[in-house]
Amino acid sequence: MKRYLGILLLTLITISCKGQSNNETEKKVGGPCEDCEAMLDYKILNIIPKSIDTLPGFRENKPKIKITGTALLKDGKTPVKNVLLYVYHVDRNGIYQPSDDPIGWENRHGQYRGWLQTGNDGKFTFYTFRPAPYPKVQEPEHIHIYIKEPKTIPYYIDSYLFESDPILTEEKKQSEKNRGGSGIIELKMENGIWTANRDIILGLNIPDYE
Repeated sequence: MKRYLGILLLTLITISCKGQSNNETEKKVGGPCEDCEAMLDYKILNIIPKSIDTLPGFRENKPKIKITGTALLKDGKTPVKNVLLYVYHVDRNGIYQPSDDPIGWENRHGQYRGWLQTGNDGKFTFYTFRPAPYPKVQEPEHIHIYIKEPKTIPYYIDSYLFESDPILTEEKKQSEKNRGGSGIIELKMENGIWTANRDIILGLNIPDYE
């Protein structure tokens, strides 16, 4: 009987410790985000995220773009390594078009997606093409981006929007929440490719996300 109680106590302690460990390593940031599960598809695809990535369709589509950035703490200065990023967008027809053999969330997010992990300097770079706006909908061109810090669950920040997009009205700009910092980027031609930079502020720090 004593042995049984000892085993039971040890089991309860083990479960309790695991629960505490999960809470410590998977802190919640932001509100609900069903689609954020998609960023974990890299595991079933056996992808090892790197700090530089090229999304599918880059070579076949124009205009080609290069987006850089640095993941920073709330002080806006300190870089953070090993931050996972998941980006995805529509094709040149404004459709989330999956491949012929979609896996996981590709059915909803389409094939033009990729995963990155910031380097020791907090930096990341990805190459893709500029997406089209949704057909028959007045929604600005955009690239979705989700974040997973080393000790958080995945969360989303403001999508990349393009300053030169005629659909991006002043009203739309003002309605942005600046989750992770402003997502409005200005493309400039550098070394033959349209390039923009957006640094990301981690750990959302706005009232409706605390």
